[in-house]
Amino acid sequence: MIPQVYIRNFQKEDYSACAKIYKAGMDTGIATFETKVPDWDAWDAKFLKQCRFVAEADQTILGWCALSPFSLRTVYKGVVEVTIYIAKEAQQKGVGKQLLQHLVLESEHAGFWTLQAKIFPQNVASIKLHEKCGFRQVGIREKLGMRDGTWYDNVLLERRSRFVE
Repeated sequence: MIPQVYIRNFQKEDYSACAKIYKAGMDTGIATFETKVPDWDAWDAKFLKQCRFVAEADQTILGWCALSPFSLRTVYKGVVEVTIYIAKEAQQKGVGKQLLQHLVLESEHAGFWTLQAKIFPQNVASIKLHEKCGFRQVGIREKLGMRDGTWYDNVLLERRSRFVE
């Protein structure tokens, strides 16, 4: 059983714990095309400074999430990609849902109107998590990337802000 989970802003000091969670996700083979965990500077440059959060219980980080820009073109300034990783011991316990719901709310307050996620079809739990948080599948990008000689598809999901008419 997971004790009370708190969502808070990500701090640079959290990176080591978050990098371990990221590596565990990477090791599943169905979480990312990345093959090695980036160092702090590369990670920090990839993600927007706003809407970076960790889920924590008993001073242990159980998950993290962040946003990256969809495009640098001004017309897409409100469209971002969601990244979320949950520690193995916290999966299927509501931590991911709590963290993603918080990210959705805070992203709307920050003025983002579309959240998107690209998820391997084999990562059923992540797809279901996003759907529970209001994302809908908008397509499958076939043979999007190759790793170790195998092509991988991505399910494209998006969530439109409730403030967009």
